[in-house]
Amino acid sequence: MWSRRWLALHVLAAATALAFAVRAQADDWQTVVGPDHRFRLEMPSPADKSTAETREKGHAAPRLAWESKRGGQIFDFDYVDYDPKWFTDRDSKAMAKELGRGEAEKAFPREKYKYLKDEAVTLQGWDGYALDIESEDGGLVMMRTFIVRDRLYRLLVTAQADMRSRSAAVRFLDSLRLAETRD
Repeated sequence: MWSRRWLALHVLAAATALAFAVRAQADDWQTVVGPDHRFRLEMPSPADKSTAETREKGHAAPRLAWESKRGGQIFDFDYVDYDPKWFTDRDSKAMAKELGRGEAEKAFPREKYKYLKDEAVTLQGWDGYALDIESEDGGLVMMRTFIVRDRLYRLLVTAQADMRSRSAAVRFLDSLRLAETRD
């Protein structure tokens, strides 16, 4: 009778330990919510928040950014508010591409890097741009840019060739949720 109780106790303890291990693995991610509650996303913790001191042309406020690192990966998210109506008179698809690509072709020449994704995307109806670039060793740089009214959101993540690293990158990119959906 004691051996059955002892066995049941060990099985219960092992199940509890497994549950804690799974939870600890999930808990190394944190949810970042915008100060104005207009967005949320997940990234590995700890995520360090910073504010840019300088403003570029058209910025209505300083750029806010969060960065975290995990196993050699970099996870960056930032947003900046532009002057009211900054994007209204412009083609948001073209602007998302221009702002999403930036200097990518100079930094990642096509002769050396493979462009896996280089296309317009949408998030909840808002225009955006996706750029995924792979190096010769299988490492990835994945970028997303979205324009929502007068706000620009940018995500950048690096990943190695392994599935765990790539899965974490996709989880980060796919986690962005906006408070507003465009009709």
